[in-house]
Amino acid sequence: MTDSATTDTALIEAARCSKAWPFQEAQRLAKRFPQGKPGGEPVLFETGYGPSGLPHIGTFQEVLRTTLVRRAYEALTGGAPTRLVAFSDDMDGLRKVPDNVPQAEMLASHLGKPLSRIPDPFGKFESFAHHNNAMLREFLDRFGFDYEFVSASDRYNSGAFDDALRNVLRHYGAIMDVMLPTLRAERAATYSPVLPVSPASGAVLQVPIQVIDAEAGMIRFEDDGQTIEHCIFGGQAKLQWKVDWAMRWVALGVDYEMCGKDLTDSLTQSGKIARILGGHRPEGLIYELFLDEKGEKISKSKGNGLTIEEWLRYGSEESLGFYLFREPKSAKQLHVGIIPRAVDEYWQFRARIPEQPLDQQLGNPVWHLLRANGAGQGEGAPGAGDTLPVTYGLLLNLVGVLGPHATHEQVWSYLGNYIHDADPAHHPELNNLIEPALAYNRDFVLPTLNRRAPSANEAAALRELDAQLATLDEDTSAEDIQTRVYEIGKDEAFGFDNLRDWFKALYEVLLGSSQGPRMGSFFALYGIANSRKLIEEALSR
Repeated sequence: MTDSATTDTALIEAARCSKAWPFQEAQRLAKRFPQGKPGGEPVLFETGYGPSGLPHIGTFQEVLRTTLVRRAYEALTGGAPTRLVAFSDDMDGLRKVPDNVPQAEMLASHLGKPLSRIPDPFGKFESFAHHNNAMLREFLDRFGFDYEFVSASDRYNSGAFDDALRNVLRHYGAIMDVMLPTLRAERAATYSPVLPVSPASGAVLQVPIQVIDAEAGMIRFEDDGQTIEHCIFGGQAKLQWKVDWAMRWVALGVDYEMCGKDLTDSLTQSGKIARILGGHRPEGLIYELFLDEKGEKISKSKGNGLTIEEWLRYGSEESLGFYLFREPKSAKQLHVGIIPRAVDEYWQFRARIPEQPLDQQLGNPVWHLLRANGAGQGEGAPGAGDTLPVTYGLLLNLVGVLGPHATHEQVWSYLGNYIHDADPAHHPELNNLIEPALAYNRDFVLPTLNRRAPSANEAAALRELDAQLATLDEDTSAEDIQTRVYEIGKDEAFGFDNLRDWFKALYEVLLGSSQGPRMGSFFALYGIANSRKLIEEALSR
């Protein structure tokens, strides 16, 4: 047996026992398709997107998490073929105008029309849906996902869904039997699985229909007082949400799709309808929803969540993936304050991979993320084991001290105090974090900084620290500096009850915040001479 075959066998065995959630999902899917689909047909993974508002991280996370399950399934089965479809429901009618887009009056004049038939308020694309679809695809492409984009409008308009629509009309009564018991009396009175597009207004109509001829796709309905008979094929109708979801599963042959907790009821009803249509409900994870910093559900229309662009302004792509990996069944807050920690934790977990046995690697979020875009697998993946020479948290502290006008070049100049080969070409990952650090500091740190004057005993300790630093060379290690800092804090002459009070004083007096880095690392990064100037400024307050 070759080394590669041995590795593959070991991976499969470890995957079968792994408790990591992507492998738990893959194990359930493998019960249905142990070696892939019959005849070598790819197992189909799907994610859905409703382009009624600008894409946010909640949209992106479905593609990432589904990709993680996809890669886990491939590992578990030894490489069974798979596909991932990102499906946009852009035939849906616009129900309300989002709060965070321009030209609200123009959009309001098109309420009820399919999103793909409404002008782009940004003036860049063929329609509002095309704009939002493009934003999603741009980020998915940037992250390197392997996916196929499918538009509901393209499928409906081209007639690709006509056979599926005919199937819905054939089983109209059975579908109504599933849906009507779940609806309030008022809603049940006007409910229809099929939503015709008005030939007069172009709006998607929520009206009862009669099936005239299922095979021909002919229906009858009332539209603004007129009795209309027309064919639903070729984009002249769309299906109600739960029916549409089920139809899509059957028409496309979807085998796996996850969804948020808010769609649990939809999943149940759509599963019943899929069976009526001759298919089945896919396997899938029900995940908890993200909350904003106030603990409220994130909404595309409210715009109260983070956009993809906002995360990348203050953090990295890898840190975004890392945060989205963790605990999908637990509700988590999603706001800019969690970005710095996510950046540093990503690199901590990345550094551990080569030291971990295979079963622990499979539980490491970064092992999965390195596989997500085809970079490799586990220990052999490019970059596994890499570290940053400076943590993002420490970088933020440096930028904070440099002030509001700090530049990219100035930051690298100071990094030379801490890194022997301080060159962007040698540390591209660190270089990519400098602009986010400058932006985060400018927008969120500087407005809150408040460097207070030291108390008498704190001032005495700072003078001693200055004297100690004066005896050190510029290239003194961070650990040696940290030892000096510790000794001063433990010296009873300065009256600190514990080391925590000493470090808190350093943070508040020198950095202007209640929390901070290892001060030995910070002084080494900032430079001995510059650190002494910082102390001098503090003592002069």
